[in-house]
Amino acid sequence: MSKITLSTLNAKYIHASLGLRYLYANMGKLQEHTTLREFTLAQRPEDIVEQLITDDLKIIGFGIYIWNVTQTTEVIRLVKVLRPDIKIVIGGPEVSFETDDQVIAKLADYIVTGPADVSFAQLCQELLDGENPRKQVSSLPVTLDELASPYSYYDDEDIANRVLYVEASRGCPFKCEFCLSSLDKTAVAFDLPTFLNHMQQLVERGAKQFKFVDRTFNLKADTSKQILEFFLQHMDKGLFLHFELIPDRLPDVLLELLPKFPANSLQFEIGIQSFNPSVQKLISRKQQHEKTCHNLSWIRSNTQAHIHADLIFGLPGETLDSFGEGFDLLYSLGPQEIQVGILKRLRGTPIARHTQAFDMRYQPTPPYRLLAHKDADFDTVQRMVRFARYWDLIGNSGRFSNTLPLLLNTGAFDRFMSLSDWLFQTTTQTHRFALSKLFELLHEFMTAHEPRNTPDIESALLADFKNNKLKGMPKFARRAKPIPNVTNDITSKSSTAQRQRRHINV
Repeated sequence: MSKITLSTLNAKYIHASLGLRYLYANMGKLQEHTTLREFTLAQRPEDIVEQLITDDLKIIGFGIYIWNVTQTTEVIRLVKVLRPDIKIVIGGPEVSFETDDQVIAKLADYIVTGPADVSFAQLCQELLDGENPRKQVSSLPVTLDELASPYSYYDDEDIANRVLYVEASRGCPFKCEFCLSSLDKTAVAFDLPTFLNHMQQLVERGAKQFKFVDRTFNLKADTSKQILEFFLQHMDKGLFLHFELIPDRLPDVLLELLPKFPANSLQFEIGIQSFNPSVQKLISRKQQHEKTCHNLSWIRSNTQAHIHADLIFGLPGETLDSFGEGFDLLYSLGPQEIQVGILKRLRGTPIARHTQAFDMRYQPTPPYRLLAHKDADFDTVQRMVRFARYWDLIGNSGRFSNTLPLLLNTGAFDRFMSLSDWLFQTTTQTHRFALSKLFELLHEFMTAHEPRNTPDIESALLADFKNNKLKGMPKFARRAKPIPNVTNDITSKSSTAQRQRRHINV
């Protein structure tokens, strides 16, 4: 039986933990005594504990993130009741900073801060040897090329059914204050030939979905070029690749390569966050406006890549009006998805320095979302929370490719905010909408605002209703004139690619 278990609670089954596999790969002689166990947030703490604890178990190491800290805390409580002899070690970004007031930190026996690839195994050895180390272990910097590779520990089930997280580099040279990566000194790359050899092995084993966790995939043009050229050689295997791009950097070598990738094979996560130059300056974010806009337009016009662009509402200095202007600009550039996020104060991030000056107020518990600041009161933030949810249901879902252009034909942000306010006033809900009901609600709102366009609105809704293969017919269908099955590039997706992106974005 194993003496050590490495565990975490993933958001969904589809995600396979890269961090646990790094720890497991670098356990050294303790690896034979170590088991890797992954769970999901959908599982009850009692059921997790039942599967987790065994007679010979001495140590459990938990990977703690903002999305799983609450549930993992409950798991640890139960372990401590049932088996107080088991040593609990926690690590990860959520417990690497500001641990004094954390319940989970008080429950745990040991906390490993920083990159624990090597330090976790060292701590386990000390505990098994009967030593009594300090409760908090601060990891020393690691030399990337000295780490054992985690990729062989993706098993056949992972290969067949899950998103595989990979990294060609660690760290980030930028200092955006809302992000934990702002604490990094720079980005450091793994040895590229070795990394590509690992990717070759995964491809040969049948891996298809790769999500690069690199913060700055296009930071070094030659490295990006070699990675893209490698995967381009294997596109006949139906690969799907996710990269995070720096928005204002698109070197010539990428301009040559990106158009060669087929549809449904590339997704780019592009963090815009704010187009407001004064906000960018406040949060130490360097972003060239004209290059950013040009690059987004170029990718949309010249490649078949899917763009997932991020905006953050609630940054210090951002008003509802200035955010709306940024949303309208981003919408006009045509990304297939616009992810509207509400600012979170992640533990350890420098954004905390603005708390007093901008009267920033956050949830005291995860996910530490902004509640209000001096330029956006609580009601305004709540409106934006609902806006983001409804936008995911309607704007990002791909279900309303014919209807969305009519809905947003004038002032995209203001028009969708009007819909958002009306939906909440009408239904008092943001979740559990039956899709057929959503069609009826859109019909009611749109025809009330533009009665002269009722025939076109009903025709667009009917086309989308049929594209979604819903049973029956909506009430307005009798009056609707059928239109050709046109699609709007801003939201259209093939069903297969849509499923892949839904899995890979979480």
